[in-house]
Amino acid sequence: MTGNLALQQEGAPFLAVRDLTVHFTTSRGRVRALAGVSFDLNAGETLGLVGESGCGKTVTAMAILRLLPFPQAHVSGEVRFLGEDLANCPEARLRQIRGNRIAMVFQEPMTALNPVLTIGDQVAEVLRLHRGLNHEAALREAAAALSRVGLAEAPQRLKQYPHQLSGGLRQRVLMAMALACRPDLLIADEPTTALDVTIQAQILALLKKLKADMGLSVLFITHNLGIVAQTADRVAVMYAGLIVEQALTGELFAHPGHPYTRGLLSSVPRLDFNRPPGAPLEAIKGHLPPEPPPGCLFRDRCPEARGQCATPPPWLEVAPEHLVRCWNYA
Repeated sequence: MTGNLALQQEGAPFLAVRDLTVHFTTSRGRVRALAGVSFDLNAGETLGLVGESGCGKTVTAMAILRLLPFPQAHVSGEVRFLGEDLANCPEARLRQIRGNRIAMVFQEPMTALNPVLTIGDQVAEVLRLHRGLNHEAALREAAAALSRVGLAEAPQRLKQYPHQLSGGLRQRVLMAMALACRPDLLIADEPTTALDVTIQAQILALLKKLKADMGLSVLFITHNLGIVAQTADRVAVMYAGLIVEQALTGELFAHPGHPYTRGLLSSVPRLDFNRPPGAPLEAIKGHLPPEPPPGCLFRDRCPEARGQCATPPPWLEVAPEHLVRCWNYA
């Protein structure tokens, strides 16, 4: 991580995403999925990307790694990893980075693994491709990777198939695959989806330990605000394909600025809320629009909307390192 940190000191962000825009060609015509996403991720940091389902979190991760289908997806914008332009680098160079320097844990552990290949073959494939190991050496390294993520009897697990493992164990296998080459950046896309709360807690604790042991930077994608509070150093809140608020985690939870962020927090049970016993949780009215309105994307659902919201709001710094895209602070 020495070179990475040196780049940080020179002012270059570890990961810089600028005006990332994605359109899909569908049977209904051209549909916008991302509306100009911009953020920085610093070395050794965990950035939580949060928002309701369908807001563009996974599309952001897939666009960073150039995994969106071509020609259905039309992507523009800039993605720089340690100063290198990923959006325009040759595919051969991208293959050297993807899975090796930048790794991703995909959501849905119950379906993300290939059901007809053994666990050993799937973890070893990463090591053969990126480190040039032969089959036997790759299997030995695969067993070590499984042990790092807390899988007992790792050599025996290599011979098993995904259907023989529980959801929590499959998630550990996915993490072993992602971290086998000791990447610099891990993108974790809803890594606790479909797991019960006990297993969720184990996976989150494991991720924290691996981050500290390996010096990882993490982009953590989730809709679960409770998980964000436990794991992230900073939070970026996304709505309808656009980041509408960014802040340090403690600042965001203590002083949410955007009406959408406040709505998300109000819809989650919290012990510190002064709510009468039995009172229902507050809900954000409406739903994500298929075609976002002009101006502020949230204005059709916002209880504080006014005439000025027909114009796109700029980024406004409401506190140190706390940015909000809302006219209420203008």
